[in-house]
Amino acid sequence: MSREPRVAILMGSDSDWPKIKPAAEALAEFGVPCEVRVMSAHRTPEVVGKYAAEASDRGIRVIIAAAGGAAHLAGVVAAHTVLPVIGLPVPTDLAGGLDSLLSMVQMPGDIPVATLAVGMGGPRNAGLLAVQILALSDPDLQRKLIEFRRTLGEKIARKDEALQRAIAAEFGS
Repeated sequence: MSREPRVAILMGSDSDWPKIKPAAEALAEFGVPCEVRVMSAHRTPEVVGKYAAEASDRGIRVIIAAAGGAAHLAGVVAAHTVLPVIGLPVPTDLAGGLDSLLSMVQMPGDIPVATLAVGMGGPRNAGLLAVQILALSDPDLQRKLIEFRRTLGEKIARKDEALQRAIAAEFGS
């Protein structure tokens, strides 16, 4: 696998990094190199447009765009590229991230942004969705995903067994 970044994670502010870092961690689990940048749809629109337009030529295959509040970063990125764009709404103090989610998910027709959850599993799922997209054309990555899903199933089965034992011990059944 090439060590050149295949996924870009863009954020509107460096203060967003602790909230969206699980996306990069998920990519790292699968050995998918990424680059992380700060750029603003409102304060540096030319930078965003140029970056998005040139991303494919540099080997980027998926872009994760995280922003809070007005959260226009994902939409502006999507307007300048045909690459898949995953929108990651960032939690805010104002409305807990609902403002970010609604801003991001309401894209006009013809310019899609795959928008994930605010907080919770959203950042990790953004990384995993990028892996799934890349796995469409990467058999090694697809094998890793299949193994990952298999181990998830085993983990849940172990948790169920432990719960059944605990219930039986507590209630005597």
